[in-house]
Amino acid sequence: MTDSKTLALVLAFAPLSLVSIGGGPSVIAEVQHQAVTVHGWVTQREFADLFALSRAAPGPGTLLVLLIGWQAAGWAGALTAALAFFLPSSLLVFGMAHVWNRWRGSAWHSAVEAGLAPIAVGLVLAGAAVMLRAEGSGPLAWATALGVAACRLWRPNIHPLILLGLGAVVFTFASTMG
Repeated sequence: MTDSKTLALVLAFAPLSLVSIGGGPSVIAEVQHQAVTVHGWVTQREFADLFALSRAAPGPGTLLVLLIGWQAAGWAGALTAALAFFLPSSLLVFGMAHVWNRWRGSAWHSAVEAGLAPIAVGLVLAGAAVMLRAEGSGPLAWATALGVAACRLWRPNIHPLILLGLGAVVFTFASTMG
């Protein structure tokens, strides 16, 4: 049974590794779809909890796939999911770095970079929308997320922990009022 789950983890996460343009957060929406809807490794609530845990832990937020793998198939699942998600893109980037840097400054290089930027932004926004649709996310969560996004656009150098703290204050205040 574990072998079929580890194979399913590879088949779910390896392709996502290769399309994670803009980094791991760009595929969070599809990670959620695979883990909750397609395979049922976790519930929507568990996914939201694992996402929060992965964001709080040091390291990349995409350690989420390791936690999903652990939920699906224990330690073997955690290792399999991590390797399936991080290894293919790492090898691809390693191989492409030489070619990419060789053509830096050329017209096609600039065009590809300009074309990939909005794709990355859209994928990250899709991941944010998935998290906001999670259980318990009401208008206050959406307003807070939009407020944080506006602050990051207005003052891109503001430290994220300051915004996290402000969000905690908003939610604490709202919970005592309601």
